[in-house]
Amino acid sequence: MANFISIFRIFVMFAAAYLIYCFQGNTTAYLWALILTIIAFSLDGVDGYVARKFNEVSKFGALLDIMGDRIVENTYWVLFAVMGWLNILFPLIALTRGFITDTIRSAAMEKGLTPFGMQVNPVCKWITGSKFMRITYAVAKVAAFVLIVAAKIPGIQHADLIWTIAYWTAVVAIVFCVVRGLPVMIEAKRVIEG
Repeated sequence: MANFISIFRIFVMFAAAYLIYCFQGNTTAYLWALILTIIAFSLDGVDGYVARKFNEVSKFGALLDIMGDRIVENTYWVLFAVMGWLNILFPLIALTRGFITDTIRSAAMEKGLTPFGMQVNPVCKWITGSKFMRITYAVAKVAAFVLIVAAKIPGIQHADLIWTIAYWTAVVAIVFCVVRGLPVMIEAKRVIEG
């Protein structure tokens, strides 16, 4: 069930992206896209909860969750750049960081280490795996994506204010993206050669 939820949320996000891209400026489509965006990110927490509740925790499930996270967040970064809402640097940074860290984590998994368990240095471990950092990064991404979609709904009140908050939240999210990727890169040599 948890793996189904992980996959289902990708399709929910694709539906939201379709509505944004294909029905540009349509209030109803953008409202539905906002709702679907909220659902897609809510399901990210639900899949983990279901996996733990029903004892469905597995390496495959962890990989599926990471894969789903990457697909969902990178699609939004790319979509927002294609729409002209964000600078192209946002998706380029997110994609590059994802390729680098996921490649290193794949090498770690071949050696029996978990994606977050590969960190040895306590500071690196805290940056990549602590509940505080993971939740803060997730909240920044979700807030940025939801607020960006909300700011673009035609006729929404306070659109300029919502957009300003959305933009700076996106900046915070992309900074967190880089900061949380650095420890993986710092410890890569030990993992690959060790």
